[in-house]
Amino acid sequence: MLEEVERWLTRRSWSVADRSLDRLMAAKTARGTTVSVVLPALDEESTVGAIVSVVRRELMERAPLVDELVVIDSGSSDATAKVAAEAGARVVHRDDILPRLPALPGKGEVLWRSLLVTDGDVVAFVDADLREFSADFVTGIVGPLLTEPDVQLVKAMYDRPLGSRGIPGASAGPSAGPSAGQGGRVTELVARPLLNLHWPLLAGFVQPLGGEYAARRTLLERLPFPVGYGVELGLLVDALHTVGLDALGQVDVGTRLHRHQDDRALGRMAAAIYRTAQSRLSRSHLGAHLVRPELTQFERGENGFVPRTYDVDTEERPPMREIAEYTAGRAA
Repeated sequence: MLEEVERWLTRRSWSVADRSLDRLMAAKTARGTTVSVVLPALDEESTVGAIVSVVRRELMERAPLVDELVVIDSGSSDATAKVAAEAGARVVHRDDILPRLPALPGKGEVLWRSLLVTDGDVVAFVDADLREFSADFVTGIVGPLLTEPDVQLVKAMYDRPLGSRGIPGASAGPSAGPSAGQGGRVTELVARPLLNLHWPLLAGFVQPLGGEYAARRTLLERLPFPVGYGVELGLLVDALHTVGLDALGQVDVGTRLHRHQDDRALGRMAAAIYRTAQSRLSRSHLGAHLVRPELTQFERGENGFVPRTYDVDTEERPPMREIAEYTAGRAA
């Protein structure tokens, strides 16, 4: 590991326990910083309500750390929107945001559009499929942005057990328990090698693809957003080039439990992440040729293996400050 990264790890890696809620409230009040929490959601009726309830109860009612809590529904076919609203979130449908621009499928698209319907100086993103959710996920990633003026973006770090714990309907028994440290397969097989090889300054991030992170609006509005699975890697790499390593940080929030994807879904995710990395390499002095933006996988059918080819996300949204509706709304 580079010496610069070793120094960064001691300076910009924290535990959620390092900052009490009272300290965060004092810093928020002193600086007048507002905080928005955004949950991108697609068919998450079984989990989104509990997350919203915890944030509202712990961080809006007991202590007003969070100023707005918004769930962006990206076309759920279940009761996600209803459950989120009943739990206390403001629910906005993805397609109702910036309607002149037809929405593209993908998580990054939802995160990008969320900037148009939130006002916080700090925007915290939290995945809507988390189980046994703790308010530490929010206080952890928001904390350094309230107390450290030079910090611009903070990622959560955590253990990611791979197993049945917290998953309804999973089988019981000794073989069904979680395996510590075995989650994050795309991180270990794709993202971490890419970062270590091409962006070694980011090699100190424990969970570079994690969906829980917070950033200052003034940074987010300057960055392009890959519309799909590549959004976390893209934002991290672009933030490094925009504000430098010392403006980035990470906070240990414990353990993250969520629904795991099957191998084919992980393959599509990996392809999108690789494509995002390729596009950034092509802009740098390292140089790279963009590869065919498609991925073929195989599924077993009645007569053997059947190929399925999927498009890899190639679209990106421009920095939000280039959108007329956003700049007009901020100036009003």
